[in-house]
Amino acid sequence: MEIQQQLQVNLQRVNEKIAQAAAKAGKNPQEITLVAVTKTVSAEIVQALISLGVQNIGENRVQDAQEKWEILHTAYPTIRWHMIGHLQRNKVKTALKIFDIIHSIDSLDLGDEIAERASVDIPILLEVNISREPNKHGFDPTHLQDEIEPMLRVPHLKIQGLMGMAPLTSDLEVCRQCFIELRQLKDQLNHAYQGRLDLHHLSMGMSQDYEIAIEEGATIIRVGSALFDGIPSSK
Repeated sequence: MEIQQQLQVNLQRVNEKIAQAAAKAGKNPQEITLVAVTKTVSAEIVQALISLGVQNIGENRVQDAQEKWEILHTAYPTIRWHMIGHLQRNKVKTALKIFDIIHSIDSLDLGDEIAERASVDIPILLEVNISREPNKHGFDPTHLQDEIEPMLRVPHLKIQGLMGMAPLTSDLEVCRQCFIELRQLKDQLNHAYQGRLDLHHLSMGMSQDYEIAIEEGATIIRVGSALFDGIPSSK
């Protein structure tokens, strides 16, 4: 099967599962943003995916994103680029040139660095370590309500929601509980900071668990391997 055909089959399968999960949760699938995680594929593959209607591209590393963005952004100016991996402070300047939204703000220091370099408001999500794994980045969910106060005073940070990752496990109920916790945390923060904070987005769910994430309130899902199954890696 040709690459374009394989991508179309994969994308159709993912969209069908999104629609099914949304229907199960009584949601409109059009309100769920599919971010294609393209870290393993070339700019040519990304271009083919864009030609099939994908409008949101996610990258884990600034350098990889920059290479693809420089090739594609002039021809496809309406594509939204999402930074979904850990962002180092020394990469912020470049990241601000590329990305339309940053999912992975995991500290006040990183927020300050963005504010120092930004000249306009930057849409961001706060990364929360909902799996509580020591090797993962993100705010501690039990302390975020206290830590968010200074974030609200940082200029140019437009906090739009939360991002989290469930552990890599075959036990999908473990994933579900992580997603429930993130949704509840979003609701708690909106209540605690009513009038100062309006968290709308929940970025949660990847190839192995995005259907459950949708059922539990995801508005953004980050899907890579399910879209690129059968597609040669460029890495």
